[in-house]
Amino acid sequence: MTKILVATDKPFAKIAVDGIGKEIENAGYELALLEKYTEKQQLLDAVADVDALIVRSDIIDSEVIAAAKNLKIVVRAGAGFDNIDLDAATAAGVCVMNTPGQNSNAVAELVFGLLVYAVRNFFNGSSGTELKDKRLGIHAYGNVGRNVARIARGFGMEIYAYDPFIKAEDIEKEGVKAVGSVEELYAVCNVVSLHIPATAETKNSINYQLLNRLPKGGILVNTARKEVINEQEMIDFLTERTDCKYITDIMPANHAQMQEKFADRYFSTPKKMGAQTAEANINAGIAAAQQIVDFLKNGNQKFRVNK
Repeated sequence: MTKILVATDKPFAKIAVDGIGKEIENAGYELALLEKYTEKQQLLDAVADVDALIVRSDIIDSEVIAAAKNLKIVVRAGAGFDNIDLDAATAAGVCVMNTPGQNSNAVAELVFGLLVYAVRNFFNGSSGTELKDKRLGIHAYGNVGRNVARIARGFGMEIYAYDPFIKAEDIEKEGVKAVGSVEELYAVCNVVSLHIPATAETKNSINYQLLNRLPKGGILVNTARKEVINEQEMIDFLTERTDCKYITDIMPANHAQMQEKFADRYFSTPKKMGAQTAEANINAGIAAAQQIVDFLKNGNQKFRVNK
């Protein structure tokens, strides 16, 4: 029987697991669970006879793929997929997918939770500012970016976006002002919300030169990926620009140093929180199961992310 493994060191909620199980069992497949595992060998043993794999932020490297002799598909329940070795998967003939859009509202709501906290000076009792009438720049106008724009309208913000992969007219149809370059976005906007993936082109791309374009009192909120920030240049920027703030749900490697130097202008959650809602947890897990069933039965590769 076709076997599908859900391998999560940070487990899905029970209701999500139940939903995943229903999708898999209704398709006539077998569900296997590996939750809260503590050793990589446990994962290597578990994948030995599976046909499909659902993961969250679990590392699926070449060793795991090599151990899974029957593996046909891996689905990352979430948008990011940099925890999976795409080249190794392609070489082994394994399809890799993500579940775009399932976590997008959860991430977008977190953006504004962080922003309110930041503009109110981390609730330290001093007088802060409001988001109304501020210029919000959305760096990458995908599923999360669109939800950020939707919520920003309720705050009365002026919304801008930059995305080289989306036509300006398509962005502007949604009442958002499209800018022609990333440099313009940072120069124009009081607040920039970052949603780019971690790729060879984007890693360390948020650097001193770009950040220094922010207007006085500028704020960068990062709910995307840690790797896109040039962390040393972020320190250089915050040291020089004492008017600016950086808030994120991806703790930097130099978190302790940043907290010590910029306690009143920097904040990071203890762990990545964007998808940490019951709704996102359920949506992404069930979508992953549905995509696997559709792939195995019908060959649908709509959300494939490797070549």
